[in-house]
Formats: sequence, C-alpha cells, structure tokens
Amino acid sequence: MRVLLDENLPHDLIAKLSGHDVLTVQGLGLAGAKNGDLLGRVSGRIDAFVTMDRKLEHEHDLSVLPFGVVVVGARSNRVPDLLPLVDGMLETLNGIGPGKVEHVGAHRMHPTPGVTHDQR
Repeated sequence: MRVLLDENLPHDLIAKLSGHDVLTVQGLGLAGAKNGDLLGRVSGRIDAFVTMDRKLEHEHDLSVLPFGVVVVGARSNRVPDLLPLVDGMLETLNGIGPGKVEHVGAHRMHPTPGVTHDQR
C-alpha cells in the first residue's frame, strides 16, 4: 500500500509502518500546500493518507477521495506519543479503502454523522 505521511508527522514513523511504501508530503515537494490542493495533487498516487489534522474531515468531503484517510489522535506528534499507536495504524491501514476515514487513538468528543470512526 502507498501511504502518505502528512507534514505534521515525524519521518521516524516511516520505519515503523513496515510492509507499506511510505511517502512524505515533504518528499513529494508538497510541504506547505493547503489541504485541498494537497489532497487533489496526491489523488491517484497513494492509497492512504495519515495525518493528525482533526479538522480535515470537517473542511473537505473525504468520501469522494480515491484513497483512505487515517486520523491519528495522540497527545503530540512526538515519537514517544505516537509509538503506542503504531499497531493501530498498521491494522487500520490494512483495512482502509477509498473515501473512508478512520481514527486511531484519541477521538473527538462529537463524532461526525456518516463518517466511519474506529477506535484502535
């Protein structure tokens, strides 16, 4: 699976997401791109997008994307806070499909109707 790490996630996660071809926003030359532009520019190039941006699903219709989105809920984007969630990320990546949004880790207080949320 081709996985894209958002620029808010450390590159140290690449090695932890074994079994996947992991790309980074920075590596694709898209650092600083606005979310809408980024999502459009990676369409057809990835199978899943991993981010910590919890606002993404409220600002864009992710159900139309040709890839899935994994929203990571951790205390911070520091590796020690993310490591306990790696198994959940891997499990989620193995089951995610186009247009689906899955959450790993801490959730928002109010789920969005019609959006798939799965605590790992």
